[in-house]
Order: sequence, then structure tokens, then C-alpha cells
Amino acid sequence: MQKQISNRRLEVVAAIIRRGDRIFATERGYGEFKDWWEFPGGKMESGESPQQALVREIKEELNADVSVGDLIKTVEWDYPGFHLTMHCFWCELVSEALHLNEHEAAKWLSKNDLHSVRWLPADETLLSDIKEAL
Repeated sequence: MQKQISNRRLEVVAAIIRRGDRIFATERGYGEFKDWWEFPGGKMESGESPQQALVREIKEELNADVSVGDLIKTVEWDYPGFHLTMHCFWCELVSEALHLNEHEAAKWLSKNDLHSVRWLPADETLLSDIKEAL
């Protein structure tokens, strides 16, 4: 029997928020991947650039303002039921204030702590790039 491939496609952005030698990670509080860890971000809206989408998503999810830096990479990943295109950018907080509006928990992870949480598969593909940069 051949595996059914979904033609549903999602294009999203992810903020790799860096503070010194630490990276900000969030724990999903809903859906199929509840309790898995991810980089904050979300779906791009029509007419938005990836950078505009990141600024909006981080404001919605964390009540925080970020400055968006360089693109780290674009991840292509097949989940059961949809194909994900995720544009991943370095970001910095404009202020220190954060509030978790959608996530169960959050952590600042050092290079040595990156593998201490259960990452969503697409997000996990970024860890070697992040370790190299830290």
C-alpha cells in the first residue's frame, strides 16, 4: 500500500530569539503536537513578508517586540497530513518583557541544553545551525 501524500501546504515563519548564548524555546499548549517544543512563530498572512509575519506573530504569541535579523534557513518538512515550509530567522527582543499567550511553558536554552526538550521534527533540523552560531 502506498503512503498517501497530502497536498495541504503551510508556509510559516519561526523566530530563533537569541539572548547572548541562549535561545528561546516554547512548549506547545494545544493540538496534535501538544507538549512538544518549538521556536515561536506562525502562519504568514496574504501580502506579508516573512519579516512582517514574524513581528506580528511574536507580538500575538508573546506580547513582545522583536527585531528580525538574517535568515538562517528555510526548512521543508513533510508531516502526516501537510507539507511545511518554515522560514527561520535570527531575532532579538526589543524589550525584555514576554508573556506566554499560547504556549504552556518557555525556556532559555544554552548550547548544551538544546537537546533537553522534545522538539517538533522540523524545528529540530535547526539545532546544528544554532549550535554552530552560539
